[in-house]
Amino acid sequence: MSFPEGFLWGAATASYQIEGAVAEDGRKPSIWDTFSHTPAAIASGDTGDVACDHYHRYREDVAIMAELGLTAYRFSISWPRVVPDGSGAVNEAGLDFYSRLVDELLAHGIAPVATLYHWDLPQRLQDAGGWLTRDTSARFADYTAVVAQRLGDRISTFTTLNEPWCSAFLGHASGEHAPGIKDNAAALTAAHHLLLAHGLSAGVLRAELPPSAQVSITLNPALLRPASESLADRDACRRAEVLSNRIFVDPLVNGRYPAELITDTADRTDWSFVADGDLATIQAKLDFIGVNYYQPTTVGANPADPAAPVLLPGASDMFVHPQPPPHTGMGWGIDPSGLRELLVRTAVDFPGTSLVITENGSAFEDSLDEAGEYHDAQRAQYLRDHVAAAHRAIEAGVDLRGYFAWSLLDNFEWAWGYAQRFGVVHVDFQSQQRRLKHSAHVYRSIIAANGAS
Repeated sequence: MSFPEGFLWGAATASYQIEGAVAEDGRKPSIWDTFSHTPAAIASGDTGDVACDHYHRYREDVAIMAELGLTAYRFSISWPRVVPDGSGAVNEAGLDFYSRLVDELLAHGIAPVATLYHWDLPQRLQDAGGWLTRDTSARFADYTAVVAQRLGDRISTFTTLNEPWCSAFLGHASGEHAPGIKDNAAALTAAHHLLLAHGLSAGVLRAELPPSAQVSITLNPALLRPASESLADRDACRRAEVLSNRIFVDPLVNGRYPAELITDTADRTDWSFVADGDLATIQAKLDFIGVNYYQPTTVGANPADPAAPVLLPGASDMFVHPQPPPHTGMGWGIDPSGLRELLVRTAVDFPGTSLVITENGSAFEDSLDEAGEYHDAQRAQYLRDHVAAAHRAIEAGVDLRGYFAWSLLDNFEWAWGYAQRFGVVHVDFQSQQRRLKHSAHVYRSIIAANGAS
């Protein structure tokens, strides 16, 4: 198999997960700085204070990207590093870091793909209400303008948000992620204001960037399958689809929320936070949709088992069935066929819009041999199988333009801290030494052959 000419081969990271330097050169705290320093919030009490020290080692990391043959690098820009209070004064030192990073990438022939928001909201804005207030959406548009004006001459591809579902539901309903709020109604409010922020940001990017620039949003659409063909299980899967996927797809594509969503959440909110004109703003033109995929989800009706894992906060009448083996180190099911299926479904949801796999990867324990080589045969096979699944999606007619492995480096893995390693490059978090794993060599071969095997 081989991929279309110009297909992007990349790797992805996020600012708080790799940069470190959380109090250097004018950066101020984000909600993840606050959350990671909250007792018992993160496994082993880990924080992103240092992480991979990418802020100081970005040249070394770009050299590794070049060694792997990457043609693109997806990274996120830290809002509190660029506009430390979320609004107002711009931190030139923070902007200069990203300017130097972009120049380094371009010097190595690597296309920069910038995400404007990968969950690190400035703490000052959270103190003023965060994503529960409309003003945060407006401040995001202002921050977008700052970045576009400074970096838009060299970055031709921007993503507004990464996985707004996680920001809304894990951050505001289950409380597993920053800011750690547990309020089902708040999650729906946050979801709308995140979508509004996207629409406003997309408008700014269109105004500030050349017509050839690419504007996108990255979603983590759930690949949902009913546990059985029973009416109860199928209805549970339908409601999960509405709360996981349609809540974002319908406003982005059709400029409206699905009627089932309003009905299914009537006990939680009256949706009065949606103002006239919001949905037209959200329905901004997109050049491609970023798709993040790790595993499918099997949903069934809750059999009144109190130990059953609830799919979504406030949806206690449905639960997730564990995926069959094999599993990654996270306990996530490994199902490459699910990637093809998800891409085909997403192409139907967003007709006429290109897709890019913006995250796909696996966490496993790595073993070090006597020669100092890191062996991760499971991750290498995961890569091979999922790249093959991506190619099968293209054969099925999907307009797929790129694949970004998650992740370039082992990093701070949110609520799991440093306990889970997703990188194709091993990072010793004490010495900060980087070493290519076996999966990195496999990925380099895949890239060199443009997927051919």
